[in-house]
Amino acid sequence: MAKTSVIYRQKKRQRLVATHAERRAQLVKIIKDPSASLEDKYKAYESLQKMPRDASRVRLHNRCSITGRPKGYSRRFGISRLVLRRLAHEGQLPGVRKSSW
Repeated sequence: MAKTSVIYRQKKRQRLVATHAERRAQLVKIIKDPSASLEDKYKAYESLQKMPRDASRVRLHNRCSITGRPKGYSRRFGISRLVLRRLAHEGQLPGVRKSSW
């Protein structure tokens, strides 16, 4: 189990990314637009730099939704490999079976 402070910090980042996502997308669109003037691009760069650092999606890290474990994360289920194994053995994950050959 990850420290609760780390889990809450990640949730705070997720909220921050969600609140600033639309504005960041607009600014990036202006920056990448070849027909935009240099002044518009400069203003877009400035306002992008003034945004909080944690508002960028790059700062997010995939974590297990149950334990908060950062490693061994399965994107399909949103949980770590350890929790995936435990829940699969208990039959809590529909459509998942233990393979055998």
